[in-house]
Amino acid sequence: MQHSIRIQSFIITLALFVAGARAQAPAPATSPAKATATKPANVSETAVFIVNDTTATSADSVTINGKVVPYRVTVGTQPAWDDKNTAIASLFYTYYERTDVEDKSTRPLLISFNGGPGSASLWMHIAYTGPRILNIDSEGYPVQPYGVQQNSHSILDVADIIYVDPVNTGFSRIVGDARREQFFGVNEDINYLARWIDTFVSRQNRWTSPKYLIGESYGTTRVSGLVQRLQSSHWMHFNGVILVSPTSLGVQRDGPVGKALTLPYYAATAWYHKALAPDLQAKDLDQILPEVEKFTVEQLIPGLTLGGSLPAERRTALAYLVSRFSGLSVASVLGQNLAVPTSFFWKELLRERQFTIGRLDSRYRGLDRGDAGTSPDFDPALTAWNHAFAPAINYYLRDVLKYKTDLQYWLFGPVDPWPRADERTGEALRQAMSENPYLHLMVQSGYFDGATDYFNAKYSMWNLDPAGRLQDRMTFKGYRSGHMMYLRKEDLATATQDLRDFIAKSTPKPGQPAKR
Repeated sequence: MQHSIRIQSFIITLALFVAGARAQAPAPATSPAKATATKPANVSETAVFIVNDTTATSADSVTINGKVVPYRVTVGTQPAWDDKNTAIASLFYTYYERTDVEDKSTRPLLISFNGGPGSASLWMHIAYTGPRILNIDSEGYPVQPYGVQQNSHSILDVADIIYVDPVNTGFSRIVGDARREQFFGVNEDINYLARWIDTFVSRQNRWTSPKYLIGESYGTTRVSGLVQRLQSSHWMHFNGVILVSPTSLGVQRDGPVGKALTLPYYAATAWYHKALAPDLQAKDLDQILPEVEKFTVEQLIPGLTLGGSLPAERRTALAYLVSRFSGLSVASVLGQNLAVPTSFFWKELLRERQFTIGRLDSRYRGLDRGDAGTSPDFDPALTAWNHAFAPAINYYLRDVLKYKTDLQYWLFGPVDPWPRADERTGEALRQAMSENPYLHLMVQSGYFDGATDYFNAKYSMWNLDPAGRLQDRMTFKGYRSGHMMYLRKEDLATATQDLRDFIAKSTPKPGQPAKR
């Protein structure tokens, strides 16, 4: 690998990262995304230089589907600017460009974000779409020695990719005395990142390229808002948005609907752990889920709508079917008035086996202090992932790509408070699709994801477009894994091919007009 370093401008700000200073170092916000209640451990009292605007470049190659793909990788920082053109933050990014493609006007650009909202964009970077992937086993469990290897399923063969760490994640930091309130919140996040993307696209001469946004978990909220903001305020139009394990996107589902929609996920998880009745367990997941989805929409939601007026005989019948599909006892279901909370399900399903199950990926099993209680002590999926990802991303950025900094790489950073009161990102996405005939949507969900479950994702997609006028540009893909479905090797191959197919489908032929 060949390296070079280029300082674009010597705007170097001396910042003091003192525990409790400026941000009061609050714990990261919890959400359906990968988040933690623990603030970064080594917030230093020593002065650390923040380089606002610098790049380091390397040349390398990766073999994808048997073909060698040469590429250039750029790691560095680019400032975020306020309305007065003052640098207010330094955002870290990693940018991959295929080097044997000369015409960038036909070369897609994929802009990638993870969630949190206080999470760095490392998860899809070194486990899904990038040219290097962390060392894990075929089901996604950590292995030693830690490190990275070639990702033969990377989508760098069909698109250039940039991974962006929002403020206070990864190596990205607030500069000087800039007000933290302008970064943290649904709309604040969208505002400054839209300006940042505008600058990046201009610097890299990518205005004519087909462009895509991909977000995972809270990153789906982020990119749904970004596509409309970039389109309406920056006149930058996109070909596609990919939502990986999407949040609710502000689509309402209160009451009986919200309480019922998790049942298909419960059925998938119980099937995985062999907790269903023998006749159901003998079926394939693809046979079970349509049956459970139909029951949820046609029987459970109407039953929950009746609340206490539901006749006793019908209540008993519904409890039996919920029990049958969820793997829980009838008594447990009746004790929850037919609406089983997710936290109770994670604790209850394998209680007799003395295990809990994971929130972000319910294939994972945990060990609590005791079997009693109504929720698990911790999420075994998240602890396993932190175990694998933290050493891998630090090794890759610092040792392989030779990015030198004394900053700690924050997998999760301090971003509280995070105002969400005016979230309308789902409607923003619908509006962008209505205005832009080129814009397509793909949703990718894991059947065993208990944080942002697959049937809620379907519900969001259906109800983004209540008139049914955009469905021909919407695609849903499900996988037999969890929140990060790509951690399972089989699903990594399938999901990346789905991305290739989506990009091919949504990239118009030369001269094809954007008309309905």
